[in-house]
Amino acid sequence: MKDKYEAKYWIEKLQLSEHPEGGYYKETYRSPELIEEDCLPKRFGGSRCFSTAIYFLLEGHQFSAFHRIKSDEVWHFYRGSPLTLYIIHPNGELSEIKLGSNFEEGEVFQAVIKAGCWYGARVNDPNSYSLVGGTVAPGFDFRDFELAERKKLIELYPQHRSIIEKLTTS
Repeated sequence: MKDKYEAKYWIEKLQLSEHPEGGYYKETYRSPELIEEDCLPKRFGGSRCFSTAIYFLLEGHQFSAFHRIKSDEVWHFYRGSPLTLYIIHPNGELSEIKLGSNFEEGEVFQAVIKAGCWYGARVNDPNSYSLVGGTVAPGFDFRDFELAERKKLIELYPQHRSIIEKLTTS
């Protein structure tokens, strides 16, 4: 089914900005309440808000570069083409999740990425876009964001060289 809206419409309508991992985003929610540092795992190194949420859009020619964060993230599908999430688990296993609305094709509306996993995404139709959302708990903080370096990720997971080369910039 052809979407009557283009990526440009959503970028303007939702006031999205460029994201360091690729694509565009806008934070839509940041809990005003904090989880104090002494109540969080040591990996956080400070207090964090309860939860955050964003809109995230990838145009067909873009990708979300491999990155990882210190919290779990739930991805939600909204509009456009399905996308595929590529997840490298700490044990080296690679999994793929199709985020979209066609359940008969194995797509799902939501997907959970566990804290510490490397993950990236690509739009399945290069002539379209994917509008999705992300909910992070404890809330997202750029101090918890790590963009993958191609060489280092390939050294860790040489068996996934092909997808790492496609979803990294350097």
